[in-house]
Amino acid sequence: MGLLFLALQIRSIFSDQLKQEYSGLVLEGIERAESARNLVRVWQRQADNSIARPGQPEQSDDYRRARIDLAGRLTSLAALVNASPSAAPPIPRSALSPDTNLDDTDALLAVQSVYWRAQRTNDSADARTRIARVASTLIVLSACVFGALVTALGMYAKRARQLAGESHKFEHAALHDAMTGLPNRRKLFATLAETATGSSGNPTLLKIAVIYIDLDGFKQVNDSLGHDVGDEFLIAVSKRFRKTVRLVDVVARFGGDEFVVLVREFSTNAELEAIAQRLIDCVLQTDEQMGIGFVRASIGIASFPHPVRDYHQLVAAADETMYQVKRNGKNGYAFATRVG
Repeated sequence: MGLLFLALQIRSIFSDQLKQEYSGLVLEGIERAESARNLVRVWQRQADNSIARPGQPEQSDDYRRARIDLAGRLTSLAALVNASPSAAPPIPRSALSPDTNLDDTDALLAVQSVYWRAQRTNDSADARTRIARVASTLIVLSACVFGALVTALGMYAKRARQLAGESHKFEHAALHDAMTGLPNRRKLFATLAETATGSSGNPTLLKIAVIYIDLDGFKQVNDSLGHDVGDEFLIAVSKRFRKTVRLVDVVARFGGDEFVVLVREFSTNAELEAIAQRLIDCVLQTDEQMGIGFVRASIGIASFPHPVRDYHQLVAAADETMYQVKRNGKNGYAFATRVG
């Protein structure tokens, strides 16, 4: 109820302010009309003091222009006054003619000025009264709201901590493979871009590489031994992949039985060869441990900035090279030679 009362009072305050502004516009119009009327007086006195000459018009052109300007000012004023939502004294159409009696114009402007000045004063007083009521209500409500606010802030802080934890879980789930726990392709590409460009967004001077791994014969595992065994193999080989590379490097599950290792810095191809051989050994060890006997690995290696000049093409180049290994007998590795 207090908030409803405040809303109504604030609305009334805005209404009073609008009324004050409207009264101000009308009073400005009255002042402009009075200025035009004073100019007419000046030209009228000059005409009365001049000695009429044969053939000279009784009214000068300046006087006629002043009367026309006065009529225009009165017309603008009448548009404001007659459109007012309040019961303001109307301005009749007869008062807008350039030939209207000037005494009647003086009386009209005097009436309008008195009314609208009083109207603005009353609206201002109403606004001040309502502002005082709003201030008193706010003081009372603040005492009631303060306790509830403190409680709400405590609940909000607790909920915010819960949401932060849930948000972190959701973000982790969106960027990692649910079965193996490895980063997924989305996380891989984000890390690749960050590594290749650095914080400045420009290509770095580091040599980086992508090692693309495909498990040869894995489809046969699923077909002959079942998907549960296949999933167990993927989980086991993922753990071995993660242990055999450096902590700074990224092992990602690209999809199905395909994995990608992002080597975030290296010096020579010999280092990449050693990593590739260890990855092949990981697959062989997992195969032997589970007693399968036919799962091996084909690996393609692509490095940046040479020979692949565009880091966006690293994964595609490594993938293409991996298929070349498959076509040449599988269970091995090769380096990409094309320039991107």
